[in-house]
Amino acid sequence: MENLGDVMGNLLQELQKEQCRSDITDFRVGDTIRVATKIVDGGKERIQVFQGTVMARKGGGAGETISLHRVAYGEGMEKSFLLNSPKIVSIEVVKRGKVARARLYYLQGKTGKAAKVKEYIGPKSEKK
Repeated sequence: MENLGDVMGNLLQELQKEQCRSDITDFRVGDTIRVATKIVDGGKERIQVFQGTVMARKGGGAGETISLHRVAYGEGMEKSFLLNSPKIVSIEVVKRGKVARARLYYLQGKTGKAAKVKEYIGPKSEKK
């Protein structure tokens, strides 16, 4: 007979798998992405787009969140999104970033060129 804790753990994992979305594109910390979200504005439903650099990915499963950083009008702004939220319409990768950190909190106080992340070009081709 199985342990009750094992059964509950398996059940919890199955529930989280059901709630996770499979239509989300693959992206990493340092990438610049465009997130389109549904917003209810005075009875009307519209789509609002936020573009920024991924600063952090936290959690896992159904409760995974991302933090985006963007510099607009000389001010840095940060916005967090629940990755598996039904309000997120789409996530599009604008450009890939090359970073050596899992969390880019050093971007928070920076503006202009200091807030830029190097672009990832891809693996170099071998010469024959």
